[in-house]
Amino acid sequence: MKVLVLNCGSSSVKYQLFDMTNESASAKGLVERIGIAGSRIRHNKVGDEPVVKNAEIPNHKVAIKLVLEALLDNEHGVLDSLDELTAVGHRVVHAGEKFACSVHINKEVIDALEECVPLAPLHNPANLAGIEAMMEVLPEIPQVGVFDTAFHQTMPDYAYIYGVPYHYYETYKVRRYGFHGTSHFYVSHRAAEILGKPVEDLRIVTCHMGNGSSIAAVKGGISIDTSMGFTPVPGVIMGTRAGDLDPQLITFLQEQDGMDPKAINHILNKESGILGISGVSSDLRDVEEAAESGNKRALLAENMLYYGVRKYIGAYAAAMGGIDAIVFTAGIGENSITARARICDGLAFLGAVIDPEKNNIRGKEAVISTDDSSVKILVVPTNEELVIARDTKGKMAELK
Repeated sequence: MKVLVLNCGSSSVKYQLFDMTNESASAKGLVERIGIAGSRIRHNKVGDEPVVKNAEIPNHKVAIKLVLEALLDNEHGVLDSLDELTAVGHRVVHAGEKFACSVHINKEVIDALEECVPLAPLHNPANLAGIEAMMEVLPEIPQVGVFDTAFHQTMPDYAYIYGVPYHYYETYKVRRYGFHGTSHFYVSHRAAEILGKPVEDLRIVTCHMGNGSSIAAVKGGISIDTSMGFTPVPGVIMGTRAGDLDPQLITFLQEQDGMDPKAINHILNKESGILGISGVSSDLRDVEEAAESGNKRALLAENMLYYGVRKYIGAYAAAMGGIDAIVFTAGIGENSITARARICDGLAFLGAVIDPEKNNIRGKEAVISTDDSSVKILVVPTNEELVIARDTKGKMAELK
C-alpha cells in the first residue's frame, strides 16, 4: 500500500511517498514559489542526492502534476505507474469543531472546510487548493484529510471557552482550537513507547518548538490543553508571532497609530515574537549567536521564550495533577541544546533534571534527563507526515 502525503501552503507543496507495508518513505520533496517568479521543485528519492528542476508553476494543479511526474521519473522516480498509489493524505490546518478525527474527503467535507476558511484564512484556502487539484488530476484516487486541530478536540469546555459573552461561541465558534495536533499526538505516543509505558498511564507536556511553537498537556494520551488558541498567535513568543498579550493592547495600538485590523494582524503574525524583540532575526540560531556577542535585545528574546515555555510546563503539570515526562520536538526543540537546557533550568522542584552530557545531541531520539530524574525529559523528532500516512491507511481500511 503506497500513500502520498501532501502539505499544501499558499505558495508551496511539501510531499512524501510512503510504503505502508513497512512505513518507509521512498521519496520526498518540495514545490516552492507557486505563482511567483523563480518557482521550482526539489525532489529527493531516498538514498539519492536531491534533484532541483526550475519551472513555471502558476498554480497548485501544475504543482501537483510536477510532483507526480517526479515520482514517475525513469531515473529519480519511485513509481512505475500511478496505479500503485492507494490514496492521498492531506494536511489540513483547521477543521473547527466539524471533525475530531481524520476523514475521507468528499463534497460534504470540502463544503465543511470552506466554512472553516474564516477561522484559518491563511491556511485553509491553500489546503483546499491542493485537495481540489489532486482530485482533478487523479479523480479515482481516494483522498483523506488529517487535521491539525483534531487532536485538541478532547479539551474540556472549561479549557477551550473564552471569557467573552457565550453567544460569540454559539454564533461564530470563538474558542480555543490549538494547532500542531499531529505533532503533539506523534511525539507523546512515541515518548511512551521509548519509556516502555502505556501512554494511558502518562502525563506528558509536549513542546513543539519551531518558527511556530505550541505547548500541550497530554494526559492519558489525549490533549487536555494547549497554548495556541483561536488562531496560532497565542502562547509562547515565536519566530514572528507575538504569543500571549493583553487583548486591549490591540485597541490601544489602533487608537494610537490609526492601524486597521489588517495592519494589526500583520504585526502580530509577521513582525512580532523573536524577530520583533531581538531586531536581529526570526531564527533562534541567529539570535543565540547575537546574544552570545552581547546583544541585549537578543538575550531578552531568548529569555522571554525560555521563560514562557517553562511557565507553560509548570501550568500544565498543575492542570494534569502531576507530570511524568517533558518532550521537545520540531526545529528548536530537536536541535537547540541551549534552549532545552535553559527551559529545564529551575524545574528540579517538579522532579525534572536535565543531564548536560545527554542533552548534547541534535535531531535524534534520546532521553536527556538524569538517571534519577523522576520526570523524564526527551527529545523526539516529530513525524507529522507518518501520522498522516497512518491515518490515511486507516481510513482506507474503513472504506473496504
